[in-house]
Amino acid sequence: MQLPPDVGRFGLSTPAPLSGTEACTTPISVHADPADWPAPVPALARPLGEAAPIGRAPALAELTTLRVGGPVGSYVEAHTEAELIDAVRQADAVGTPLLVIGGGSNILAADAGFPGVVVRDARRQVTLSADDRCGGVEFTATAGTTWDDLVREAIANQWGGFAPLSGIPGTVGAAPVQNIGAYGAEVAELLASVRAWDRAEGRPAQLPLARLRLGYRDSDLKRSLTDADIGGGRTWGPTGRWVVLSVTFSVRAASLSAPIAYAQLARTLGVEVGERADARAVRDAVLELRRSKGMVLDDADHDTWSAGSFFTNPILTSEQAEALPAAAPRFPVTDHSRAVAGTRQAPVVEGLVKTSAAWLIDHAGFGKGFALPEAGADPAAGLSTKHVLALTNRGGARAADLTALRDAVVAGVHERFGVTLVPEPVHVGF
Repeated sequence: MQLPPDVGRFGLSTPAPLSGTEACTTPISVHADPADWPAPVPALARPLGEAAPIGRAPALAELTTLRVGGPVGSYVEAHTEAELIDAVRQADAVGTPLLVIGGGSNILAADAGFPGVVVRDARRQVTLSADDRCGGVEFTATAGTTWDDLVREAIANQWGGFAPLSGIPGTVGAAPVQNIGAYGAEVAELLASVRAWDRAEGRPAQLPLARLRLGYRDSDLKRSLTDADIGGGRTWGPTGRWVVLSVTFSVRAASLSAPIAYAQLARTLGVEVGERADARAVRDAVLELRRSKGMVLDDADHDTWSAGSFFTNPILTSEQAEALPAAAPRFPVTDHSRAVAGTRQAPVVEGLVKTSAAWLIDHAGFGKGFALPEAGADPAAGLSTKHVLALTNRGGARAADLTALRDAVVAGVHERFGVTLVPEPVHVGF
């Protein structure tokens, strides 16, 4: 693909020199029409505004990509920030359990359901706040914005760093909670701050990147679910102390990707690790890889009736990693909150090693398509036929089927390798 004349070999704008105020006020975004964005992919378990059967709220099975889970007490779609905050405040004021849900792609819900209020943010706005040659691009997306729609807009407008995160189901509000990542990139590289409702203090809070303490699939937003010190003296259940209202991103303008850090992605693109590629080509390659692993939602494909990667890759000490078989993958642990997409790589955290949960699962005897023997010839739940890291609903599964499969995999990996796998999805109603 031929680059426009004002785009240099690193994908950053390289215009003719300007001086003074003119240099710092010239916009650098493309401001592409939505018709010119890359094509969308399904990203939500349930479209916003879709009516539930008359007389009841939608069940969690209808709101989650695993398609399991019982009834809920009530269901609210908030169309303004005030409505969202009001729903949270009302629940907290009377002690009603609260579940704020986005795309439903990271939840395992119990068959008994959830006896509280389920709230979804129906706001889907992206607002550009800075766009100049000196400061780069800064924009804010409401929490209800579909994550992949933001990626599409970013690629079209040449807001750098988003392409490897293409196709991840869910919404913007969940992105910093999980510190979502894929193919060598994490959202930590793109974030500037999060605006949230602080349930402990009953007021809005602006949380800068450093305050979030983002780690591998983790953050203080997520830790507040179970850590009373972070939660302000208590734990908060399936939705943490902070309910994300909006997320602000600060990036550089780029039509090319950051250096490709993931070998499989580099091979798919036909480039070497460390080289750059056109951002649209990176998106296409990422979606190709995700589809090959059943990680792009598709109603007709039961391998996508999942929560994506069900277990996080274990982070081990160097000593623990030495106890693994020689063939077990070993990767450096990196701090992406200290990286700048396209400029500074994530530094390595000394003394820690990341290994592959998928390798451990496979080599503990749980191959693609594995199902519990007692499930019979037509199991309701099983590992994906494409990727052992995904637990899938083969049609008609209940949460109990998936938890039994989860427990068998965790026990088998621990018995074989002495490593305890940690589930990534939030467990609701257990």
